[in-house]
Amino acid sequence: MAKSKIMFGEWLPDQPGVSGAVTDAVNCYPVSNGYAPFQGEANYSNTAGAELLTSFAGRFGSVITVFAASASNLYKFDAGDTSLDPLTTTGYAAIEYWDVTQYGNKMIAANGADKLQAYELGVSTYFGDLAAAAPQAKYVTVVKDFVVAANVAGGNESTVYWSDINDETDWTPGAASQSDFQVIPDGGDITGLAGGEFGLIFLERAIYRMTYAGSPFFFQFDAISRTLGCIAPGSVAQFGGLTYFLADDGFYMTNGESMTNIGEEKVNRWFFDRVQRSNMRYAISSAVEPIKKLVIWCYPLQSGGFELLVYSIPLQKWSYVQTTAAAINTLMTATVTLENLDNYSANLDALVVSLDDPQWAGGILIFAGVSGQRIITFGNSKKTASVVSGDIDVGRSTVLLAKPIVDGGSASVAVASRDLLSDQVLFGDSVAADAENRCSLRSNGEYHRIKVTATGTNWKTLVGTEVEVVQQGTR
Repeated sequence: MAKSKIMFGEWLPDQPGVSGAVTDAVNCYPVSNGYAPFQGEANYSNTAGAELLTSFAGRFGSVITVFAASASNLYKFDAGDTSLDPLTTTGYAAIEYWDVTQYGNKMIAANGADKLQAYELGVSTYFGDLAAAAPQAKYVTVVKDFVVAANVAGGNESTVYWSDINDETDWTPGAASQSDFQVIPDGGDITGLAGGEFGLIFLERAIYRMTYAGSPFFFQFDAISRTLGCIAPGSVAQFGGLTYFLADDGFYMTNGESMTNIGEEKVNRWFFDRVQRSNMRYAISSAVEPIKKLVIWCYPLQSGGFELLVYSIPLQKWSYVQTTAAAINTLMTATVTLENLDNYSANLDALVVSLDDPQWAGGILIFAGVSGQRIITFGNSKKTASVVSGDIDVGRSTVLLAKPIVDGGSASVAVASRDLLSDQVLFGDSVAADAENRCSLRSNGEYHRIKVTATGTNWKTLVGTEVEVVQQGTR
């Protein structure tokens, strides 16, 4: 009888199980010695009266305002009763995608059909046109002291526009203004923007860096890629001076000068086999979980519904999460008083989100999203997480026993055994660990995979499992 300890390493679904890599890691996120639990969804707002596309937030001074957007309206979250109050009087006409940025005390939104929309925090009653000359752009961001917009339908899909310096209302080029525009000559339509000290312009087949150069040209445009672009504007996410995005062949990271394919031979093929490609352009969204340093993408599945793909920035490792969210974002929460908690539960003991969760404290960045007509957060109880080992290949053998290694808790274990690598992977019944943390099993085959599913509410890390395998004789 051979005993072996299996430590859960990197999840690499693009690699064969016999390579030794973890073959599944669901409803968890990577940590240095295994996988940690991912929190479930919880309702944050009441219903909006329409399916939501996104949510966002702004802060200016002590004023924190949470917003949401549907295809026909923009909404303001009321912390007093959790309602979503409409912020337009006439509504919008079938908007597919909203892009939002903050400039000073104004939230500026782009939808591709209307002039850039603006809302002054703590002052405005409704969203309205930013300026008479503001473009009807699909995308908007802030680069240094300029509002930058791009992709205007009707022949200007590859044009970048920017306002005057420190004046988001001036979009008229001239001797008295630094406002101007630039046509990007190659790369197809612009598919997204990223701002900061310099700008990044994503096109279908190119990426340009936009750097402030002063008078007389104001901005310099340098191609950092002439063959690779971005295929989904919502896939663009920024953290720590780096920008992450989805290209035709997978997930990339760029520092504005060079690019790295972070999903190559790891998750790219797996992702494209699962995503609903016909609905990728505007159905993909992304967000950063700032505390855990995770970049997360939400995408539509071929089988229906949505899923989250999780990338750990410091570890450069992946996992995925089943979700009810239709879009995700990083949200700055409004302050919720003890009296306001009655809107979430009449009984504090029945509150699904712990009182210690940061979503109740105003001005804290949290990972959030939308589901149906509501804004949601991810502060509910832990999702049911499981990790599957690679193939144990020791010849014809029987798995008799497993002892899951779970920091702060225990687990149940199931085994999938096969005679040939071409056989389907089918797991047997899951066996819960007993009082001595032992799972009695009996599974025969040439190759074995071990599935460990964490149990209980206090577990911290799925580390691995010990297994006992008996080799069988052959005739």
